Amino acid sequence: MNILVTGASGQLGSEIREKSIKYSQYKFFFEDSKSLDITDFDKVEVFVVENNINVVINCAAYTAVDKAEIEERDAENINLRGVKNLTSALKDRGKLIHISTDYVFNGKSYEPYKEEDNVDPIGVYGKTKRLGEEHILTSEVESLIIRTSWVYSSFGNNFVKTMLRLGKERDELNVIFDQIGSPTYARDLALVCLNAIDKDFSKLSKIYHYSNEGVVSWYDFAKAIMEISGVVCNVHPIETKEYPTPAKRPNYSLLNKSKIKKEFNITIPYWRDSLRDCIKKIEQN
Repeated sequence: MNILVTGASGQLGSEIREKSIKYSQYKFFFEDSKSLDITDFDKVEVFVVENNINVVINCAAYTAVDKAEIEERDAENINLRGVKNLTSALKDRGKLIHISTDYVFNGKSYEPYKEEDNVDPIGVYGKTKRLGEEHILTSEVESLIIRTSWVYSSFGNNFVKTMLRLGKERDELNVIFDQIGSPTYARDLALVCLNAIDKDFSKLSKIYHYSNEGVVSWYDFAKAIMEISGVVCNVHPIETKEYPTPAKRPNYSLLNKSKIKKEFNITIPYWRDSLRDCIKKIEQN
């Protein structure tokens, strides 16, 4: 089976690459925006046909949440047009595993979001990711959509690595405490994606939610990063209104993961355990 991983130089794509070594029964193609521009249909179709691609794991996305507010066309080009190109190229040829986001919700809930809950994105990033979802749901390609949240990794740039850097540079930091969610270690999500490759998509749901177990604010997350890493830095809680950004963030991003745990028969790691593993890996590197 031939597997194409798009966005391969990002956090999730890099984790899939590292873990793919244990999946020798598959032939993997790891491509990023430089080697395969998913917004160019001709290039996508040629690649899929010439390499006899059976499954695409689409990790490619425009994820610059604040920049998306002024670069809406660029965000839509990748998050919607790129998805359309992949489904068109895969029609009658293969399956799609697509990564989406908690930002399709408005963050006003008081209970963890289920897959069937109403979506209402509040920013350009979330809106373009939802457009991509909608296209996949109406396409004729066998597909799985996995929504996730607060992704971090030992690869790339992310909140964990930023906190580690700033914690070593400064004596104190202010971090938002009134945005609640669950972090996702990209390595854990990578294993879910790899394990999904062989599944019969026709017997599965279309959308799943995945993040690590537990509930945390960005402030609590930052405190844990300092504690686990041994970095001495005073972290102070602040409200969202004290740190204005071009794009609004959901205040509540908890995802209900009951469906994926049951249908994939998996146990999801607790967020602190995964954070500890990631920080250990960062320090080793």
